[in-house]
This record gives sequence, C-alpha cells and structure tokens, in this order.
Amino acid sequence: MIEIGQLPNARAAQAFIDYLKGLNIQCHAVQHAQGVGLMISNPADESQARVELEQFANNPYDSKYLQASWDNGDTTAQFNYGPGAKGLLQQFLTGAGPLTLITFFACVAVFAGMNLGFADAIYTQLSFFGAVPQSDISQIWRLFTPSLMHFSAMHIIFNLLWWWYLGGKIETSLGVRPLLFLLVIAGTIPSVVQFYMTGPNFGGLSGVVYAVVGYTWLMGVRQPKCGIHLPQAYMGFMMVWLVLGFTDILGMPIANGAHIGGLLVGLAQALFDSRKQQRNSQ
Repeated sequence: MIEIGQLPNARAAQAFIDYLKGLNIQCHAVQHAQGVGLMISNPADESQARVELEQFANNPYDSKYLQASWDNGDTTAQFNYGPGAKGLLQQFLTGAGPLTLITFFACVAVFAGMNLGFADAIYTQLSFFGAVPQSDISQIWRLFTPSLMHFSAMHIIFNLLWWWYLGGKIETSLGVRPLLFLLVIAGTIPSVVQFYMTGPNFGGLSGVVYAVVGYTWLMGVRQPKCGIHLPQAYMGFMMVWLVLGFTDILGMPIANGAHIGGLLVGLAQALFDSRKQQRNSQ
C-alpha cells in the first residue's frame, strides 16, 4: 500500500476515492490525526493518482467529482465529521502552521487589549514613527508592529480570515520560509508607503494579506504543482476591494498604500520563487 497524500476531511477523501474508482484505481482512506490519508493498492497507479490528487486539491468542486460520486459512490460509506466544536478547533489548528497561528493570535490579543481599556497604551507602544511623541527611528519595531493593530471587528475578521486561509496554505505546502519573508517584508515596506501617503496613523495586517494573496495567485499560475492556488474569482474580488478602497463607497479609512505595497511584495516574491523552482526542476 502506498500513501499518495492527505485531504482535510473524510467527505473530501471519499469524493476523490469515488473519482479514482472510475479510473480503475483502487484507493481507500486512513484516518490520521491531521486529516485523512489516501492509500492506493497498485504501485503502478502512483504517478497518475498523485497527479489526480493535485488537480482535486486545486478544484475539489469540479463537476466531474460530483458526477463520480453519483456514478461510483457507496451508499454505505460512513463519514466522521469530528466531535462538534472540538472537530472545528482541530481543523482550524491543523489547517495552518505555527507561524500562521502565532501571528493570528498575536493580532487577536492586541485587538482584545485595545478593547479592554488599554487602547492608548498599546497604540503608544506599537504605532508607527511619529504617531505619538517620543517615537523615533531607534524604536525599530515600529516599522512592523502597526500590522498587529486593528481598529474594528470587521477590520480584524476580514484580515485574519484571509491570513489563516492563505498563510496556512503557504506554510503547510511550502514551509515557513516564504511565509516568514512575506510577513516581515510586507509588514514593513507597505507601512513605509502608507506613511508617505497618509501619515503615521494607521494599522492592520492588510498589507501582509495582499502579499499572501498575490503570492498564492501567481505561484498557482506559474507553478501549478506547488500545492497552493487561488481561484480567479477570489483574486478578482480582492482586486475589486483594492479599487473600492480609493473611493468613499466602503465608508471607512482604507490603507491603500499598504494594500498596493503588499500586493507588489507578494507578486515579486512569487516571481522569484517560481523561477527558482523552474531552475531546480531542470
């Protein structure tokens, strides 16, 4: 038996198994602590099965998989969706790596502190140069720490959902290095851009979010086998959101400089990493 990979839950695994059945590839699921393993019986099928798994992971809702479930599905199959809230927590933790989660909870902790009476103290310590008296260039952390501050529930929810979803994909598929680079560079350079556009009073992880959006999209286009992918519709939504930020339609201040700067950082890093992968594969 050969394990060709894992999927996050039993239902997705069964849909893929049903599809392979239509290709005369025998496969069954094995429950793991962090997902469901896929085991094939015939070593000769390994190469094709891995290619099919990659395509399934990139587009699991393709109509051909639904049709396969109708044609080849087993009505006696039992699915374990996890023990309620505990199962959701496990999926949340296993869907991202340590760096993704540490950053996620750091932003939550800062937001909670700012809403529990410590807003002034936190802003004094974490805001960009010039936002408060006696903040100077020697306090180098101020280049990055504005990224950890959020000023509304909508602000932090929007940013952290994207960060967990895409940052988690990058870290679990490609490792911590590319995500750490995106976090540090897109958490600093876009802040400098935003400072020169509007001044020092800003905050939020939006620059980093646009960096992981741009990185995931371009890597998926240039290196489809890398394990990360962003559907065109999602990319289109983020571009529309970017454009709307330059209008008054959203009714809130938007860090447009950070968005643009982060997007350019993500695209540039994806271009570099995809070229490096191409050279390594030759």
